[in-house]
Parts: sequence; C-alpha cells; structure tokens
Amino acid sequence: MEPTVARAEAALHDDSSPMSDEPRDNTERGPRVTRASADTPTQPTAKTRDLRLDLFRGIALFLIFVDHIPGNMLSNFTIQSIGFSDAAEIFIYISGYTAALVYGRRMLERGMFIATVKILHRVWQLYVAHIFILVIFTALVAYNTLAFEQTPYGKALRVAKFFAEPQIAVIRALELRFQPAFLDILPLYIVLLAGFPLALLLLRRRPLAALVPSLAIYVVAYAFGLSLHGYPGNHPWFFNPLAWQFLFVIGAACGYVGVTVPKIPAAPPWLVCLALMILLGSALIRLSWTIHGLWETFPAILITPLWPIDKTDLAPIRLAHFIALAIVVVRFVPADASFLRSRLAQPIIRCGQQSLQVFCLGILLSVLGYFLLAEWSDGLAAQLIVNVAGFVVMIGAGSLITWYRTMDRDKATAAPDGYRAERSQHRPLSAPLSGAGPRSSPLMLLHRDLLHRHQRQG
Repeated sequence: MEPTVARAEAALHDDSSPMSDEPRDNTERGPRVTRASADTPTQPTAKTRDLRLDLFRGIALFLIFVDHIPGNMLSNFTIQSIGFSDAAEIFIYISGYTAALVYGRRMLERGMFIATVKILHRVWQLYVAHIFILVIFTALVAYNTLAFEQTPYGKALRVAKFFAEPQIAVIRALELRFQPAFLDILPLYIVLLAGFPLALLLLRRRPLAALVPSLAIYVVAYAFGLSLHGYPGNHPWFFNPLAWQFLFVIGAACGYVGVTVPKIPAAPPWLVCLALMILLGSALIRLSWTIHGLWETFPAILITPLWPIDKTDLAPIRLAHFIALAIVVVRFVPADASFLRSRLAQPIIRCGQQSLQVFCLGILLSVLGYFLLAEWSDGLAAQLIVNVAGFVVMIGAGSLITWYRTMDRDKATAAPDGYRAERSQHRPLSAPLSGAGPRSSPLMLLHRDLLHRHQRQG
C-alpha cells in the first residue's frame, strides 16, 4: 500500500479548502429602525436572501470533498480542471460578501461596537470548530497509522511532527501555526474575520477606502514574499492571509454595496464579454493540462511559462479568473432564478446554509475516503462508492441540521406572546453558527417549557 500513500502525498500539497459560513441573514427583512447616530450615513436596505450564495457555497463543499481525496478521478471534472481558480476562491469571496451583509447591516442598525462584538464572537466559534476538527483529524490519522502500520500517512497528511513532539505541536496548534493537510483554510478565515472590523469601518466611508489599502497590502506581500509562518520549519502558511485578504475585501465591498444600495447596477456588456473571453481562454489552457496529465502525448498549452500557478500567495492569474467567473455568474444566474427553489437545488442549498458543520464533516469524510482507497482499492468502482457515500452523508447532515433549526424556530413562533417576551429577554446574545433561527439545545427547550408551565400555574 505504500506506493498509493506516496502518490497521494504529492497531491495533498495542492488542497482546495472551504471557508466556513457566516451567520446567516434572515430570509426576508421588513422595515428596520436604524440606530440614530452622526456616523451612520446610510440605512440598510430590505431585500430577500440571495440563494445563489448558498447554492455555490454548497457546490464548492462537494467540489472540495472530491478534490481532497488524492487520486480521485472525479477531481478531473471539478472547477480546478477547467480554470485557474478553485473552490477556495469561491469560499473566501462568499465569506467576505456574507460578512459584509450580516455585520454591515448590524453596524448600521446597532453601531460599530455591537458589530465588532458579533464579529469576535464568530471568530471564537470558528476557532473552537478548528481545534475540535483538528483533534479528531489527528486521532483518525494516528489510529490508521497504527492499525495498518502505514507510517507514510503521518507525513502525507502533515501530522508526523505531532507524533514526534506532541507537547510542542499542541501549543502551535492553539496558535494556529500547526496546520495539517485540509486544515489550513479555517486559520486563514479566522485571521481575516478578526481583522474585519477595520475593513468594515473603511467600507462605511466608501468601498474604495477599503479596496485601495487592501490592494496595496496584496501587491507588497506578493512582490516581497511577506507571509505568516507556521510549524514545523517556520514555513509560510499554505494560504497567505496577506494575499488572500484582498479577495475577502473584494467580496466584502460587493456585499456592503448590497446592504446600502437598493439596486446594484448590472455589469456593462463589454465587461461581461471580457470575462467570457478570460474564462474561455483559461478553460482551453487548463483543460489541455488536465488531458496532458492523463495522456502525456497531448500538448499542454503554455504550461512552461504559467506552471506552477501560485495558490499560497493568490497569483494574479487565479484572481483574474475568479473575478471573471463571478461576473459571468452574476450576469447569467439571476437571484430570482426558478431553479434555486427546485427540489434538485434544495439539498445543495441546505449544505451551503450549514457550511461550517458540513465542511468539518467533509474533512473527516475526505480523510476516511483516502484511507479506504489506500487500504481497500483505488479502482473506479471503489472511488464512485466513496464519492457517492460522501455526498449522501453531507446532504443528510445539511438536511438534518436544517430540520432541527426549523423545528426550533417553529416552536418559538408557536409559543404564547407572554412566553415569547420572556424568552426574548433571556435569549443569549451569541449568533447561531449559520444564523438559521435561534440556537437552542434540547435541554434549553425543556427548561423553557417547564418555566412556561410554572408561570401559567402560578
């Protein structure tokens, strides 16, 4: 089995990871009373939730799961095979967009202090989720390394140093410097969101006030190789926050415009045509590379001057490809498209709405799929079974979490007026992981029911 592990090790260095979801905005917004202050220039607009964000975030979750399994034949049909960007760009852009929607609206309604508190609370949630999934991930690798006597697993998944000196690796993990394979996107997102209050202040003045400094940081970091450094070996982070923050701020600027402007103007035709040309040219070049990887005699167009395309520092060609992709999607996929409410799209949308939980689950499914293919069989039939099983489990998890939160919300809506008033007074200020209604555990619901019955009897 060692050759399979060795082949997988190289593939694991180019992982496209997702970004966790922001707290979800409500499906519909009614009239809002804006917090009156001298530094509030605009009021948030009322608009329906854009299901495109959830759909494409859900699609990216499935693409990430496929791309994270080394040697997976289905990865030849994901976005990275026909373009220079991949699911990582999708998630970072949507993260910035939804962060501006949620916290920008909160800032305009309740002030910058409350918005900052909410942002820092979300940062803590992401940090806890990262540490939790890292512990389970490391335990899975340790178990399979001992059970199958495959020491290359630790090196391939970048956890060998943890086994060699755990007392140091644990501290570095808490510092976000120890990042095994597949677990390097949440540290990036934690850092970006921790610095988002400053970007939000600049966005309140005008979008360019945030975009210009962000572009300057990106250019300087890319030109001089500036980055945060990890463990072991003091190597740079796989996702350089100083570079990827630019895409995050681009998404935030677009999202903040959606909060403050009733109707965003459509992209001019010449820009859409340019974006289509970029996508077509990228597809021809990247597809030739994909075919060349399967059949060496097929010529790989421009592979010598372009390869490798730097993902760590978000190479300009990746950024340009994703921006072109976003322009085309916004132009040809309207927010009110009927297929967004179809039965086929709903399971994907649910996964996108519960993206933090589904992402964490997808990471574990990816590493389990890797072990199954390495120890059992890496044939096409086995790969199809692993992929389909992973899709089913992810869809099931997204649907289950959505059902639970819908049940919780319906229970709160059906409660008597007096109980709802009491409940609102004791509701914690923390936002739910994905914003889909109030977050309540079964014990909390039982406590509230007993309290309500006691009040009625009294």
